[in-house]
Amino acid sequence: MGVEDRLTELGLELPAAAAPVASYVPTVEADNMLYVSGQISFAADGSLIKGRLGEDFSVEQGKAAAERCGLMILAQVKAALGGSFGRVERIVKLGVFVQCTPDFAEQPEVANGASDLFVKVLGDAGRHARAAVGVPALPRGVAVEVDAVIQLR
Repeated sequence: MGVEDRLTELGLELPAAAAPVASYVPTVEADNMLYVSGQISFAADGSLIKGRLGEDFSVEQGKAAAERCGLMILAQVKAALGGSFGRVERIVKLGVFVQCTPDFAEQPEVANGASDLFVKVLGDAGRHARAAVGVPALPRGVAVEVDAVIQLR
């Protein structure tokens, strides 16, 4: 089953790939690897999911924000690869950044929102290495940002 079919089966829809807001590109392809710039948490309606874990959001809400970042990563991959996921071999690594209070320690649980999405959509090819870190601030005040490294065929 293809990525698009799997997303439909899961009741998920890819957003439009977001344009960069500064001096960078959304993706870089080098040596059969696709590097995806950090994707911030946009809600389904296009608004930003802003706030801090441990203050404004529960872990479950943070997981949902991380999943939204994962969907945007998939949208960027699709755009970078000409509208097809056929060259995606596997997700290699995610970097997950969680805007949180100093005492918040559940960054791994929040990051599972993105990690679980990739496994649901890609199966074993979605399993990856990962870093999940807490930070005091993220661009535009968003709750979560995720970047990715993806191996291509």
